[in-house]
Amino acid sequence: MRQLTPEGQQIINNIAQRYQFSTDAVISLLQSVINGNGSMAQFNHPEFGGSGQWMRGGMIMLGDMFNNQLKNRVGQLCQELSTLAANQPDLLQTGSFQSQTQGSQQQLNASPAQPLPNGAGAGPSANLFAPSPGSTANWWPAGLQFPNSTGAQNNMRYAYFATIRRLAIEANGHVTLYDTLDHQIGGFSQQQSQGSSITFTSQYGVVDVNSLPIISIDNMPPTQQPGKLSATPSYYEDSVNTAQLLQEADIFGTIEKLAGLKDKGILTDDEFNRKKAELLARL
Repeated sequence: MRQLTPEGQQIINNIAQRYQFSTDAVISLLQSVINGNGSMAQFNHPEFGGSGQWMRGGMIMLGDMFNNQLKNRVGQLCQELSTLAANQPDLLQTGSFQSQTQGSQQQLNASPAQPLPNGAGAGPSANLFAPSPGSTANWWPAGLQFPNSTGAQNNMRYAYFATIRRLAIEANGHVTLYDTLDHQIGGFSQQQSQGSSITFTSQYGVVDVNSLPIISIDNMPPTQQPGKLSATPSYYEDSVNTAQLLQEADIFGTIEKLAGLKDKGILTDDEFNRKKAELLARL
């Protein structure tokens, strides 16, 4: 977790004192709430009865399943931490991201919780975390603004720019920018049972993100990654090579048709040679 500001540390201390948990337990649960984008938390701490799960709306499960008093305390604490996180700028993502695990599908709504009322808890002006060196609010590549939708799930997040047909995905510390072609993307899902691959739905059905052309990785073209040599061409390179081959086939086919016209006397030798030279110059 990012470093707490002195004000943020005091806020956590006050919350821990009110709920009669240790500061370490509250910080651990706050990180779980943030990982769940403010709408859910999966945690494991002895003060909470071991492992447990919370979902905004009232669902709470603890290892100590019959301790209703503990359930109420942990549930109320999760709700307050969720609201607290929602008041932090750019801490939670908007939009939605679907997670599919063991054949079942769960959609996590990433809309933030309601702001804290005046005088309650930290309030919108309280900064929990110190800014990371060189961090910016927009994690996607420079020059891209105003995404149509954003979302996050586990250690992955995305930003979709429908108007310019671009999709940015941050995973494992790297930001990849894709060309979405003519897809009209309506939602995303993460297939955890298949190596955490990402798919999206469009007018063509369910599509693997890896099928999209890659524009850049960490703001660099995929063929210019430092210290990396690609043994096989990327999808983008394959697309370019295919288009080039089709163009060459069209040119040679046109020359053959012109030759047939010349043989029939429709074109003179000069007209044929001039057009042939013009077409070959395009290769």
